[in-house]
Amino acid sequence: MLKKDLRIKYSRLRSSLTPTEISQNSITIANSVLKLPIWDMQYFHIFLPIAQKLEIDTEGIISILLGLDKNVIVPKIISSTELEHYLLTDNTKFTTNTLNIPEPIDGITVEPKKIDVVFIPLLAFDNGGNRIGYGKGYYDRFLSECREDVIKIGLSFFEAEIEIDDVDTTDIPLDYCVTPLKSYSFTSS
Repeated sequence: MLKKDLRIKYSRLRSSLTPTEISQNSITIANSVLKLPIWDMQYFHIFLPIAQKLEIDTEGIISILLGLDKNVIVPKIISSTELEHYLLTDNTKFTTNTLNIPEPIDGITVEPKKIDVVFIPLLAFDNGGNRIGYGKGYYDRFLSECREDVIKIGLSFFEAEIEIDDVDTTDIPLDYCVTPLKSYSFTSS
């Protein structure tokens, strides 16, 4: 299936979820993340959900990370192509940008090369670990700035498609994707 068709399909599927389903599935996903082989890492980048797009609530994962004394980094859009990354602290203040994404106002920036694990928002993914987002390319550009060994974890309410037909050479595949029903591994180890 083509990306444009998958965006329509999964936006519709998401819009059919109730607030209770979103909450329960987000908790299930957070608990499943605990089983991934990532807990010896220190720097975790995580997105803050766009409520209007009914994204996974990442608050549970953030609570787990903070409870384990991990460094949590959150993104901020600084241009039409670029993200900046901030350490989440007790003093971090947030605002909602023009895309309705919560983001830090300011704080301590973290370079992408320092990040060990990135939790990635997505609309759909396939059995090869390819993902599609909203089509702006922020995460593919950001991931290309990270270390080659950064662990990329998608979070999805829905299971994998067989294949995304129009994967670009600039698309960076996932290492894992966690859904309410299972965790997918795309690593060769």
